[in-house]
Amino acid sequence: MSKPAPESRHQGDFDHFDTALAAEAAGTLTRSAYRRDLAVLGELAGESDLRTLNAKAGRGFVRILVSRQLSSRSIARMLSAWRTFYRVMMRDRGWPANPFATVRAPKAGKPLPAAFDAGEVNTLIDGIDDAAPLDCRDRAIVELLYSSGLRVAELASLPMNAIDYVAGFVRVFGKGGKIREVPVGAVAIEAIRRWLLLRPQLAAAGVETLFVSARGTAMTTRAVEYRLRHWQLKLGLTERLYPHKLRHSVASHLLQGSHDLRAVQEFLGHANLTTTQVYTHLDFVHLQESYKLAHPRARRAEDDEDGS
Repeated sequence: MSKPAPESRHQGDFDHFDTALAAEAAGTLTRSAYRRDLAVLGELAGESDLRTLNAKAGRGFVRILVSRQLSSRSIARMLSAWRTFYRVMMRDRGWPANPFATVRAPKAGKPLPAAFDAGEVNTLIDGIDDAAPLDCRDRAIVELLYSSGLRVAELASLPMNAIDYVAGFVRVFGKGGKIREVPVGAVAIEAIRRWLLLRPQLAAAGVETLFVSARGTAMTTRAVEYRLRHWQLKLGLTERLYPHKLRHSVASHLLQGSHDLRAVQEFLGHANLTTTQVYTHLDFVHLQESYKLAHPRARRAEDDEDGS
């Protein structure tokens, strides 16, 4: 006599749970979702008795789900369903314990920060015609954001005397009131000098911030974001353009060139090195791409034959 399929072995327990949900007025879609998640539990448990599963087995199930490349969110949802199932079975049928009570889904990995490559940054900046006062200001803003990796709030609050044009650095008031001095490239300094010649045409009396709005007041962070969005649309860029993306870009480019994580941490004003370490992943992506292009044994023979 053949053994019953795992889902059949556990079907009676699953049916009881579904009946309990119905008695609690759970909706059709909710009950259907639970049935799908319990079917996975039945498949993973196989011939094992659900009543006697322990936390070790539960963690093993999670490892299997991870190996199937399920997202952390999907695994968390399944675990929630399984915990609910066991709570009902403990209440209604006296099952001894909930094996998933302490089992958690793996933490979702943080997405890598979006960054432009150097060519895209050059295309962006070169596309901003700086003849008119507002456009000249915008070009200086983009140059400074990319040159010095400033946060948008840091840039918007810069006073007129923040930049040392001879030594080539900007004094930044960062998070927590911390002050740091960050290098400013010669091209960015030249763009800011051109803006300073036109700034009196816009700035209202008594406004001491380096960058001012069309009304002459200090620029807000929202205004900076809006102007970058304006240039994204005007230049027909497919990639989103926002201040923090320029900060991400310069950080990744610096790390690719220097491989000095501590220096990049100081440059960005990160209090914790782990915050900066995300850029090592970007650096590795760049390294992988360069390796595949340059290493004679990195590509498959059929790739070479195809001319790819």
